[in-house]
Amino acid sequence: MADLDVEAGSGQRVAKDLFSGAAGGIAQVLIGQPFDIVKVRLQTSNQHSNALECATKIFKNEGPAAFYKGTLTPLIGIGACVSIQFGAFHYARRLFERQNASAAPLTYPQYYASGAFAGLANTALSTPIEHVRIRLQTQPHGPQRLYTGPLPCIRSLLAQRALYRGTSVTLLREAQAYGMWFLTFEYLMNADAHRNQIARKEVPSWKVAFYGGLAGEALWLGSYPFDVVKSKMQSDGFGAEQRYKSMRDCFAQTWRREGWRGFWKGIGPTLLRAMPVSAGTFAVVEATMRALG
Repeated sequence: MADLDVEAGSGQRVAKDLFSGAAGGIAQVLIGQPFDIVKVRLQTSNQHSNALECATKIFKNEGPAAFYKGTLTPLIGIGACVSIQFGAFHYARRLFERQNASAAPLTYPQYYASGAFAGLANTALSTPIEHVRIRLQTQPHGPQRLYTGPLPCIRSLLAQRALYRGTSVTLLREAQAYGMWFLTFEYLMNADAHRNQIARKEVPSWKVAFYGGLAGEALWLGSYPFDVVKSKMQSDGFGAEQRYKSMRDCFAQTWRREGWRGFWKGIGPTLLRAMPVSAGTFAVVEATMRALG
């Protein structure tokens, strides 16, 4: 009977983790989508000199609604992705807790490993979702557009057998990015609780948001070159128009043509976006978890 109670409690905990993550994911998309389209345009094109000029052109030529191009797919999908991220992170964290002697707290390498596991678990879903979003964000405006929405885009990519293009570099990005994300957040939260001699749940909400924002900066600083390569591959042409044969070829071509700076194009708006987006994500997730008990 005790085992059944434990299993029930564990199932309820997983459900809370997943639900809280989904709520955080919705907040993430709504806050971050306008920044994301600027980031992708800068990564995949040489037509813009900086983020402000890119955003100004989008507003002038395509209207304010253009900043939410391709939102439907991530709104549905990123909610699921963040749900998986938090569910997988806490699953791995609990495994480490059971393995540690005398219920010792996780080491920071274990926090990183838990975050990396969350990123890897998320890849099967995030690869096609982000691929579709990038195709919609980078397609021509007006009558020259290639896709009328997410479903036609998905059908086209399936016909090209390219829906999962960029999976290898996405695996690398997700593991590194979410290892850094969760590690940074947990370090800051634990340090605050220890410094002020309080329980974690007593850390004020504004601090949760601030630490979440800093974790977002760490996420991108630790993984951005992988993201640039992923964006290039997922906005590449098909058949004779395809420029990159593989992840390795994309890295090599980017280095030859643009040098090290090519791997950091668009980092400015990305870091600008990361603070409010990640702050909102962690604030919503923590608030939801505390509300659910």
